[in-house]
Amino acid sequence: MNVNIVWFKNDLRLADNPALHAALQSAERILPVFVLDDHMPAIETPGGASRWWLHHSLSALAADLRVIGAELVLRRGEASHIIPALALETGASAVHTARAHEPAMRAVDKQVATALQVHKIEFHRHLSAALFAPERITTKTGGVYGVYTPFSRACFDAGVSEDELPVPTNIPGVRNIASDDLSSWALLPTQPDWAQAFPASWQPGEAGAHQKLAAFLQTAVGPYADARNLPGQPGTSRLSPHLHFGEISPRTVWNRAVHAKGQGVQTYLKELLWREFSMYLLWHHPNLASVPIRSEFANFPWADDRAGLRAWQRGQTGIPIVDAGMRELWQTGWMHNRVRMIVASFLVKHLLIPWQVGEAWFWDTLVDADLAANAASWQWVAGCGADAAPYFRIFNPVLQGQKFDADGTYVRRYIPELAALPNQYIHAPWDAPEIILTSARVTLGRTYPKPLITLTQGRERALAAYRQISKSGQHD
Repeated sequence: MNVNIVWFKNDLRLADNPALHAALQSAERILPVFVLDDHMPAIETPGGASRWWLHHSLSALAADLRVIGAELVLRRGEASHIIPALALETGASAVHTARAHEPAMRAVDKQVATALQVHKIEFHRHLSAALFAPERITTKTGGVYGVYTPFSRACFDAGVSEDELPVPTNIPGVRNIASDDLSSWALLPTQPDWAQAFPASWQPGEAGAHQKLAAFLQTAVGPYADARNLPGQPGTSRLSPHLHFGEISPRTVWNRAVHAKGQGVQTYLKELLWREFSMYLLWHHPNLASVPIRSEFANFPWADDRAGLRAWQRGQTGIPIVDAGMRELWQTGWMHNRVRMIVASFLVKHLLIPWQVGEAWFWDTLVDADLAANAASWQWVAGCGADAAPYFRIFNPVLQGQKFDADGTYVRRYIPELAALPNQYIHAPWDAPEIILTSARVTLGRTYPKPLITLTQGRERALAAYRQISKSGQHD
């Protein structure tokens, strides 16, 4: 009896799953496995919100597999030991898995490959999380792209295959292989249950992913180019956690979007390619989550402002659009992308807190926490990454709020203590006359905090800090 192991990672789906499809082509029996490897470095170990999602996603995958004949085997420990041991236990001839982009996971893949090779067991890695293999997209001279726009053009030129792999109708599983009980992994929060509101926003699993995509393409992709910037409206796809966990393939999302109708389609495809660019950057810069691509930022004079960080994390900075975003994150495990840029800019520029600190907070609190996208986006905002916005381009959060949340819908949703303020002052309550504040039952410093720092002061301090590294760069 020929057995193949399918080692699931961030590809928790049955449809268009290259590893699963290849295994079924060459084996009589399949052993689906997921390993929770807590021996990975902290920067690649799932944070709290991701663990909540992972629990429900694995539960959904196990149920889907069971319907068509196979049991998902769960093991906790070092994948470099567990996968080869399972291969020997089952007499497997091959192990199929998704290709990893994260540096520690890539190292584990190599260890597994070496261990399997000793026993002449094949190890196959399949492109699953990305549209393109990172080494496929190169400049005309064979180099690495450092700017998004030419990278995206190269991707459009390369083209995405329209061929998608079907959902298997039957997976002949391997019986009587010991498996952990999912609940024993304690992935869900206990007390306090900070994720209690998550189910109202999310349905982890492959079915939830396809429902989300269908709803987006039916109602929101048309006006996406403009609506994606308005946090008070449901204008984005909210597919990011489903894509991160591989509950739907990026190829499926791309192909469905290409055939959708509306002016926003091209903009949405470019957003999918920003995700692709992030994985590409991580592949070529394995320290993306900790080391700035622009080396002069290694000497940036960051502040050690623990009180400011705590206020930012809690949504108590006194800047409404920033606080609304941080509260949305805490309540739902997600934050609107426009607001992510605003809150990140406020942290690294107005508060001068290192971008790596913000990246770590997002890693723990986002259900779509993705090493590549998170790190690349934080470096972009901080001005130290590939194709980054210049550091001296500093978002004014009040103007951003007035432009993209003009009627205050978003701020009122997450900061109810400001709900009675008129639109004119909802994004800058400190400008409101005392009679307006009183009638809205707002007392700055009591019912809602005063700003941690004036926006002018924060901007001037940030520019002064940037001038320091600019001068030191000239002397190097």
